[in-house]
Amino acid sequence: MSTQQLILSLVLATMVFSVALELKVEDFRRVAKMPRSVVCGLIPQFLLLPVGTWLATLALDLPANVEAAMMLVAACPGGSLSNYVTHYGRGNTALSVSVSAVASLMALVLTPFNFGWMMAANPATAAWLREIAINPNDIWISLALMLAIPMALGLTLSHHQPALAERIRKPLGNFSLLALLAFIALGLVAQRHLLNAAILPMLAIVVLHNGAGLLLGWVTSKAMGMSEPDKRAVMIEGGMQNSGLALGIIAVQFNADLGMVIIASLWGIWHIVSGMGLAIYWRKSDAGLAR
Repeated sequence: MSTQQLILSLVLATMVFSVALELKVEDFRRVAKMPRSVVCGLIPQFLLLPVGTWLATLALDLPANVEAAMMLVAACPGGSLSNYVTHYGRGNTALSVSVSAVASLMALVLTPFNFGWMMAANPATAAWLREIAINPNDIWISLALMLAIPMALGLTLSHHQPALAERIRKPLGNFSLLALLAFIALGLVAQRHLLNAAILPMLAIVVLHNGAGLLLGWVTSKAMGMSEPDKRAVMIEGGMQNSGLALGIIAVQFNADLGMVIIASLWGIWHIVSGMGLAIYWRKSDAGLAR
C-alpha cells in the first residue's frame, strides 16, 4: 500500500468512526417498536437496489469502471443526510434515524458482500478486476476492516463516553469529509483534460440510478402498507446512498479511477438535489392540503 493509499484509508476510517459516534442506544431501541417499518426501509437498500443495479449493468453494457461504480454506490448504506431530508420533508424522522443506524451496522457485512457478488457475477467487471490486477477477496477483506474496526471503536466510545463523542463528532466528520474531497478534487484537476461533454451520459446514468432507488423505496413501502410519513422515510433511505463512503473506497481500492470517481461524485450531488426536491414537494403538498 502506497503512502497516499494509507492516508486515504485513515481518512475513510475517520469518516466511518465519526458516523458511529452519531449512533445512540435509543436509535436501536426504537427498532423494537417499529420492526416492520425498519425492515421495509432496509429492503430497498440492501436487496432491491443491488439486485436491480446488477441486472441493469448486464443489460446496458456500460464501461466496466462505470458499472463497478454503480455497484459500489448501490452496495453502500444510506448516509446521515437522509435523516435531515426526511425531517424537512415531514417524513417519519425517528424511522429514518433507526433505519440509518441499523443499516450502518449491517453495512459492515452487506456492503462488501453485495459489492463482491455483483462484481463477480458480471462478466465485464470480473474481467476488469483481473485486468487491473485487483483480487476480489482483498477488496472484501479491506472493506470489512475499513468499516468494522472504526465502526466498533466509534460505537464503544459513544456508549462509554457520550459527552466526548458528541464533542469530537462534528469536527472529525467535517475534517474527514474535507480531506476526502480534497484528495478527489486534486485527482480531478490532474485529469481535467478528460472532463468534457462525455460527462453528460454519466449524469443521465446517475439520475436514472437514483430515481430507481427512490422508486424501489416507494414500491416497497406501498406494498407493505406504510403510512405516508413512513413512505417518505423509506423512499429517502432507498435513494440517498452514502456516496462519500463510496468515494473513499474508490480512492483507496481503485486508485481514484476517474470513471468511478465521476459516477460517485455525481451521485453525491444529485441525490441531494432529488432528495431535497422531493422534500420541498411534500411540504408544499402538505401546505395545500392544510388550506
